[in-house]
Amino acid sequence: MLRRLLSLFEPFILLLLATVLLASIVPPRGAMAGVVATAAEVGIVLLFFLHGAKLSREAIWQGARNWRLHLAVFLTTFALFPLLGVGLRHVPGIAPLVATGLLFLTLLPSTVQSSIAFTAIARGNVAAAVCSASFSNLIGIVVTPALVALLIGGIGGQGTGVSLSAVEAIVFQLLVPFVAGHLLRPWIGGLVTRWKGLVGIVDRGSILLVVYSAFGAAVVEGLWHKVSAGDLALIGELCVALLALVLAITWFMGRGLGFSREDAIVLLFCGSKKSLASGVPMAGVLFAPAQVGVVLLPVMLFHQIQLIACAVIARRYAAISE
Repeated sequence: MLRRLLSLFEPFILLLLATVLLASIVPPRGAMAGVVATAAEVGIVLLFFLHGAKLSREAIWQGARNWRLHLAVFLTTFALFPLLGVGLRHVPGIAPLVATGLLFLTLLPSTVQSSIAFTAIARGNVAAAVCSASFSNLIGIVVTPALVALLIGGIGGQGTGVSLSAVEAIVFQLLVPFVAGHLLRPWIGGLVTRWKGLVGIVDRGSILLVVYSAFGAAVVEGLWHKVSAGDLALIGELCVALLALVLAITWFMGRGLGFSREDAIVLLFCGSKKSLASGVPMAGVLFAPAQVGVVLLPVMLFHQIQLIACAVIARRYAAISE
């Protein structure tokens, strides 16, 4: 029973939970906090540089052809989800900063790796999934901060709107490295492909650094006095309800728009997912250090819930097609 339960958690999720536990017990303080924060910023820059280098121009042009599918994924990710997120702000008994985290979750782009993997398992249109997920992350660099500025500026008096310094950070920590990586792809693309394992370490290591820095700062500011076990349970319940609703909507959308089975699977998985890899560094840029830990709680819970749910759904699709 325990082995089956642990099999639902990928190794990275266990590392993520261990990082949160470490930050709760031994948060970085004083000079060490500055060192960890600087290392996290360097990791973010390298992360987006490598993501830019991995995205081929051919994939961009090929993806533009299936515009109806990509538009449906875009509207689900950046219109439907945010509308539902705004509704979550009015749930009774929810703390203002937790509501901010739930709304921030709904503004994030789709995942890349897991969306493609689940589409492949379910016998969907893998090429279209690559394009939709890549476009979502590319556009999300600009759209997510814009939606944060529009919808989160001042929830609960937190003053979390996007300032000029935040815009500069987005440009120089996220956008510039991404564009630089993409422009250098003709020279470094082969290396990025060959060193896939090293790239994966940088990808996940940078996220763990940001989480340790963010949660450490939040713990020093009294995170676990602000968020109770009841708050965590409520966040989990809302994440489950949110995912179930979006999965149902995207399934009916695929049928209603007349998509093929393969394209409908792409809409189901790419349209219902939210990216932890993008959410962690963006939260570090857009929110004050003392707020990031609480804001990221819904993102991390939703990430694990979507992995479990989509793994079950993908396997069911695969069994049907055999």
